[in-house]
Amino acid sequence: RSGRPVRVLNLFAYTGGATAAAAAAGASVTHVDASKGMVSWAKENAQLSGLGEAPIRWLVDDCGKFVEREIRRGNHYDAIIMDPPSYGRGPKGEIWKIEESIYPFLQRTALLLSDHPLFVLVNSYTTGLQPAVLSYMLHTVLDPLHKGTVESQEIGLPVTGNGLVLPCGAAGRWSAGQ
Repeated sequence: RSGRPVRVLNLFAYTGGATAAAAAAGASVTHVDASKGMVSWAKENAQLSGLGEAPIRWLVDDCGKFVEREIRRGNHYDAIIMDPPSYGRGPKGEIWKIEESIYPFLQRTALLLSDHPLFVLVNSYTTGLQPAVLSYMLHTVLDPLHKGTVESQEIGLPVTGNGLVLPCGAAGRWSAGQ
């Protein structure tokens, strides 16, 4: 809760956990995922969470194409959440490989931030993108545009019986400076 109207863009939004959390906190959310089934599931999750009337815009769309259209339209968001896949194929044979695609995607997406952004959150469930690399990308893309801090960490699952953690990916967050 920021004390002002907040617009959140949730890309590669899957079943809408982050969408529901943002809407429950009072944000207007644009939820984008290429899978019609996932968007339907996310709508159902929002309804079951008591957010059926929340200001959520549900879109079945390619996230890259959506970002480009939003840039052309001059639309801006106060917060951006993304959970991109490790690998994907578009309907016209386009290929998404997170190691190659995430940096230029972050560069384009950063252009959608408002003049007073709150945060950018990137989750990656691939071991091919390390927390240090994610931090570097967030700093490199966002530092020239906005004052803020970056935190990244490994995502892992605890292994029963031996106390070790199975690495599953990384999460990084850029937060606006005060």
